[in-house]
Amino acid sequence: MSMHIELFLDYLRYERGYSAHTVEAYGRDLLQFALYINVYTENKSFDPRLIDSDQIRNWLVSLLGKNVAASSANRKLSALKSYFKYLMKQDVVSKNPLKLVAGPKKKPVMPVFLRDKELSSLLDGDDFEDDFEGMRDRLLLELLYETGIRRSELVGLRQSDVDVDAMQLKVTGKRNKQRLIPFAERLRRMLIAYLEAKQQTVPHDSGRFFVRTTGEPLTPGIVYYIVRKRLSAIPTAVKRSPHVLRHTFATSLLNDGAELNAVKDLLGHGSLASTSVYTHLTFEELKKMYHAHPRAKK
Repeated sequence: MSMHIELFLDYLRYERGYSAHTVEAYGRDLLQFALYINVYTENKSFDPRLIDSDQIRNWLVSLLGKNVAASSANRKLSALKSYFKYLMKQDVVSKNPLKLVAGPKKKPVMPVFLRDKELSSLLDGDDFEDDFEGMRDRLLLELLYETGIRRSELVGLRQSDVDVDAMQLKVTGKRNKQRLIPFAERLRRMLIAYLEAKQQTVPHDSGRFFVRTTGEPLTPGIVYYIVRKRLSAIPTAVKRSPHVLRHTFATSLLNDGAELNAVKDLLGHGSLASTSVYTHLTFEELKKMYHAHPRAKK
């Protein structure tokens, strides 16, 4: 890998505070581009000073020719843009070859969400076992649904981040940004009951809030498995993932009249653009309600 790429990844990791997952993704995308350029130019070494706009456009065309989704191609292009901005600041390059390069247009993907009635029926039902794991799994789904936190945020949640007296969570999101999320009395009682069961069941304390019976923290893969398994009880669920519960949280708030800015802050979004997609969801709901009207059917 190019020395400049390594330095750029260190810059993201140590100066910008990007997560290990994000830095790894940037590294993969840049390495893929460097390998393409090596083949394209028949050079064995990658020199960013020799890159021009046409080479970047041809790379994007090659990606789309391999059936890479437009969203993935745009993500790779974003990594390349960040990389060349860094090189400009470091005076490694004098011109930014991405200045006139536009990514492929992508179709907006509407987030999938669950019906509140169906989800409440599951969470209030008898599908969860009475042991520690059953209690943990029910609380895990409740927390994702009632707070809208990401899977990575739930996995990283420490016991000290859960304040049952103040009824709030301290969540560490993307780029290590922290936010406080309030919760209600019902969830507070569930959290206290879980902590008591955890103290009696788990042999040692790792400091993480959600753990296995051995005391080891839950991994992202285990959380995904738990959510997928539990949501399989809802036959109409098109998708069964932790992110579906996050989408359901946001959609439910907006359908009940919550302010868009408030939902943005609760979700930990950096801009309203990311949150505004849920307004389209609520509008679609209104259209369905209208077309259910007997006069609309005529």
